[in-house]
Parts: sequence; C-alpha cells; structure tokens
Amino acid sequence: MALDAGRQDGHDSGTTPDEIDELARRAQAGDADALEAVLAAIRPRTLNVCRGVLPYTPDAEDACQEALLNIATKIGSWGGRGRFTTWTHVVAVNSSRTTYRRMKNQATAYDPQEHNPLSERPDPRTTSVIAGTRLDLLEAMETIEKDHPQYVEPLLLRDVYGLPYDEIAELVGVPLGTVKAQIHHGRKLARPLLRGDG
Repeated sequence: MALDAGRQDGHDSGTTPDEIDELARRAQAGDADALEAVLAAIRPRTLNVCRGVLPYTPDAEDACQEALLNIATKIGSWGGRGRFTTWTHVVAVNSSRTTYRRMKNQATAYDPQEHNPLSERPDPRTTSVIAGTRLDLLEAMETIEKDHPQYVEPLLLRDVYGLPYDEIAELVGVPLGTVKAQIHHGRKLARPLLRGDG
C-alpha cells in the first residue's frame, strides 16, 4: 500500500469531495485501486491537519502516516452520512495526539551533567519533536481528558480546526446542543491551562 502517495507540499490533489466520497465507497467495497486513489487524494489535507498540531514537519509526517494507515484499515467504519474528508479530519487529529503522546513518553529529560556540559542545548527546531509542538494546547487537552474526555475531541475540532458545530455533532454522534455545551465547558477548563504569554 503506497501510503506515501501524493505530494508533501500540502496542495489539494484536484479530486472533488464527491469524487473522494465515491472512491471511499468503492474502497469500502474492497476495491484496492480506489483505496490507493483515495489515500493519495486525502494525503495533503491529512498532512495539513497534522501540521496544525505538530508544526515540526517530520513529526507531522509521522502523524500523517499513522493517520493514513488508520484510514486504510478502518475505512469500513466511515458511515457515509457526512463527507469522507470530514471523517478523515477526526482520524488525523487523533493520530496527531497519539504521535505527540508517544514522542512525549519517549523523550528523555535533558541533564547537562550527563550530556556534554560544555555545549549548548540542542536546537529544538532540528532535534526535538516535543519542542516544536503546540505544547500548552496539547498538555491542556491531556489534562482535561483525564476527567472530561468527552470535551476534548469537540473542542479540538471546533477551536483548532474550525469545523462547524453541526459537523462535529455528526462526527461524535451526539446532539447539536450537547456538542455546544461540551465545547463551552471544555473552553472553561482549558483557559486556565493555556499560557497567556508569548
């Protein structure tokens, strides 16, 4: 499966949303060529979604690869009610958060006594995936998720990606009023956790 299909420059493939939906339906029915085509068509958009959470390019590309793999293996779970691209948006958001968690767990604390004490800290733009992330936002979402997991996905979809309330309600499978309430409460919880400086 050519998960690297498509350009990495973030431009759309030229495939219309209707064509993508049709390719996805064919892929659900077992058409391998349609699956390859739909992955190529959605890759630029998926990478852009991942960049919204992980602006350090190699990290965003890792998350994009994970998202494309998840889309390919779970394409049967797309219900076909909304746009396939909207469903993939959620998969990309979740893959970005999973990638962030994995990298955070793998990161080791910098100890100048153990590492070369005469050198400066490594440049985070080239060496640290964690330093290149929207750390305060991701940490806030991790904190909120511990006690209020139902708020995280709607809040990210609305405030980071700007999806309309009705699309979010359809994606998460709850009534519109509930989604609006979840986003409102999520914002109240997130505000004190976000850094106000900078």
